[in-house]
Amino acid sequence: MGRRNARESSMKLLYQLELNKDFNEETIESFFNNEDFSNEDFSKDEQKYIDHSIRTIKEKLNVIDENIEKHINGWKKDRLSKVDLAILRIAIYEIMYRDDIPTEVSINESIEISKKFSSDESSKFINGVLGTFVRKNYE
Repeated sequence: MGRRNARESSMKLLYQLELNKDFNEETIESFFNNEDFSNEDFSKDEQKYIDHSIRTIKEKLNVIDENIEKHINGWKKDRLSKVDLAILRIAIYEIMYRDDIPTEVSINESIEISKKFSSDESSKFINGVLGTFVRKNYE
């Protein structure tokens, strides 16, 4: 299916975790034990991506969220839509912790996912936040 499908699944799980304010292991394991996850809908690489992204984001949530907070000028993280927050968390995770994914790909994929699950305004906002994050930290 592809990495985008894996990103979208990671986003959906992060959304669920944030909505419930519960990043517990049982919820994560329940997702991974769901028959849709373990059947042929996901390749082994996609399963590995989802597992690594969720567990790394959970482990590094404070660092990732601090970086989001620094770059959402005039906003508070709690005011962001839960979908946009999940998308930003995945993009920041990829930029900070995945050397195998080019930064431009992470940003572009985040924009495309936001267009599908959020709004055009959100895609522009996400692009701006990630662009600022990269300029201030990686150039």
